[in-house]
Amino acid sequence: MYLYIITPLLGSLKNYVKYKRFNILIFIRSFYVYLILKLAAQTNNIYLILILERWFFFIFKIIRSIYRNDYIRNRTKYETKYKLIYPIQEVQEEC
Repeated sequence: MYLYIITPLLGSLKNYVKYKRFNILIFIRSFYVYLILKLAAQTNNIYLILILERWFFFIFKIIRSIYRNDYIRNRTKYETKYKLIYPIQEVQEEC
């Protein structure tokens, strides 16, 4: 049972150190995801639930990043902020 609380605590600690705030909704969200995954996978294997939870949020963040176009937005932000010049990559057509 202690394993279910370690990941949310460490994640909350990281968010507090990085953003200087604690969000109780993000902390509690992990427990709801644990419950949903436990019911969906129909297993009591704690390690499997923890791995599936990490995979779920990893895939969720990838999809959210693609949807919000984070790469292009951050690229233009860093080009402006640090005066970076990215090489132009042309799409090569295959015959």
